[in-house]
Amino acid sequence: MNEREVLLKRVQICDFALADTALFLDTHPENQMALDFYKKYLEMRKSAADAYTSRFGPLVHSDYDGGPRWNWVDNPWPWQNEEA
Repeated sequence: MNEREVLLKRVQICDFALADTALFLDTHPENQMALDFYKKYLEMRKSAADAYTSRFGPLVHSDYDGGPRWNWVDNPWPWQNEEA
């Protein structure tokens, strides 16, 4: 796995943990352990996403950096195999 794949996998892992925990928090909104878990993974996701975007470009449209060009289209799409 190259660096790009490792960072993307970290973001995906955090996204899964956050989505799953959010579902739990929808029915247990005052559960402190779940809130702490969510905060931890939110920080981890931000760190992983920042590392990814600084090296490889935006993950989502809102990562637009305000530059003179829409760089969203510069990187391979998730379904594109870079080795082909």
